[in-house]
Amino acid sequence: MEEMEVEKETSQNSKGDFQTQLEESLKEFNAPQAGQMVEGIVVQVTSDYVYVDVGDKSEGLIPVSEFADNLPKEGETVQALLTGHSSNGPVLSKKKADSKRYLKEIQQAWKDKTPVDGTIVKVVKSGYEVNLGIDKTAFLPISQADSEKVEKPESLLGLKSKFYIERLYSDNKLNPVVNRRKYLEEEIDSKRDAFFQTTQIGDTVKGTVKSFTSFGAFIDLGGFDGLLHINDMSWGHVARPKDFVKKGQEIELKVIRLDPAEKRINLSLKHFTEDPWIHFEEKYHLNDVVKGKVTKLTEFGAFVELEEGIEGLVHISEFSWTKKINKPGDMVTVGQEVEAMILGYDIQEGRVSLGFKQATENPWESMGDKYPVGTKITGKVVKLTNIGAFVSIEDGIDAFLHADDISWTKKIKHPGSELTVGQEIEAVIIECDGENHRIKIGIKQLTDNPWKAFAEEYKAGSTLEGEVTSITDFGVFVKAPNGIEGLVNKANLSDEKDVAYEDAVAKYKVGDKINVYVVDVNVEKEKVAFSVREFKRKQQRDEISQYMDSTSDDNGSYTFGDAFKAMKND
Repeated sequence: MEEMEVEKETSQNSKGDFQTQLEESLKEFNAPQAGQMVEGIVVQVTSDYVYVDVGDKSEGLIPVSEFADNLPKEGETVQALLTGHSSNGPVLSKKKADSKRYLKEIQQAWKDKTPVDGTIVKVVKSGYEVNLGIDKTAFLPISQADSEKVEKPESLLGLKSKFYIERLYSDNKLNPVVNRRKYLEEEIDSKRDAFFQTTQIGDTVKGTVKSFTSFGAFIDLGGFDGLLHINDMSWGHVARPKDFVKKGQEIELKVIRLDPAEKRINLSLKHFTEDPWIHFEEKYHLNDVVKGKVTKLTEFGAFVELEEGIEGLVHISEFSWTKKINKPGDMVTVGQEVEAMILGYDIQEGRVSLGFKQATENPWESMGDKYPVGTKITGKVVKLTNIGAFVSIEDGIDAFLHADDISWTKKIKHPGSELTVGQEIEAVIIECDGENHRIKIGIKQLTDNPWKAFAEEYKAGSTLEGEVTSITDFGVFVKAPNGIEGLVNKANLSDEKDVAYEDAVAKYKVGDKINVYVVDVNVEKEKVAFSVREFKRKQQRDEISQYMDSTSDDNGSYTFGDAFKAMKND
């Protein structure tokens, strides 16, 4: 019996050892092999290693340095790559496991066109170096680094963001190129689309002043921009956008326009208050004289603000009744308080026409009473032209002196030969037209018209001795004793038909005395026609008549023919 029990016990022990050996063999067969990814439980953390049970005979060791600042705690699960075995047990690497796993992730992201996380860590030529994690870096072109132009490359260093992988391999090597701009634009489009779907015209929104242009300010509405136009900052005149909003300022605005197709959003500050033009006709009327402040000067006039949001234009032609204004700045300055008359308005267009001069008395209305024709004045020459001169007779009132009204007798080719700018002269009013703002004066009218006296003394048919003043292609000018100048037409210079004008005029020179016959006197046109030919004919007629008188007999039978023959014989 005892031998049977011993044999039985021995048999059972042998069976147990076999099972243990089998289990050990199976365990060794199922144990992870080098190069495999394993998952284990942290059993101990020391200053140098993290001990992980991965189901092997002994725990695997992972250097603490591979966990960076994220050391696991006992009982936590970690993944690692089994790189081999040592006398101390399995050799594990979390860093290589992460790298292997992450490589699969970025390959999948490139294939699926999904963004990955990364950090901009370094500025390099034409762009940046981006850390994608696990010591994997990618190149980011500067043109794809932001949704806007990057002015200062260093400003993006350390930025964590998402990136699209544009290219993964180059020359069969892993060499990623990423794009942040595409991701940002998609985010912006997404936020903008949501804005268009949830926002209506008239809604109040918040934004931050982002940048300025000459026509307004761009407002950041949360990754996308809206425009606050300069005309929508105030109902009144806005010279500079920076006077109303500051960069970086958070403000509330009204949405006044939405254009999803063009991706445009227009915002307004002024629409928080009522449009002042609604009540314009309750306050203002045509021909009202109103007060305002000059806000802007242009080449063509001045803008005047009557109240906030109501601004009118004074055209330069409406500045003064009497003065010629070349520049608006010669009369008014920005900020100056002024008075003007309302000449017209258009509420739909938001326009008001104003006049400075209409707010004052029009001096031309009384000019006819002040300067009737015949009034003698003293004035100063302020401007010379080819046909006359402008003479200031009082502040802002200029009269015109025509060259023909300078002298009764001189032929003035240019007034500059007789007058100079700044010269004081005496003259007489010869025309005053207040309605057309025109005054004419004359110097010669200060004396009697010598042409009338000449016409009385030298009627047509009379003769006189004059002086040659000039010789032209069409005749000879001759000055009479009283200064009146007339023309001997070239046809009337010689009494001989066969003599050419060139030969006839060769006998004369300027300054010569010459006898002429008065053919015609026109006082109104101040013209007199002389003739040498007619003078000689008259002389002949007078001689014949005188001879006839001296030789006539009692029976009066002596004839003109007889006299002519006798003169020839003599």
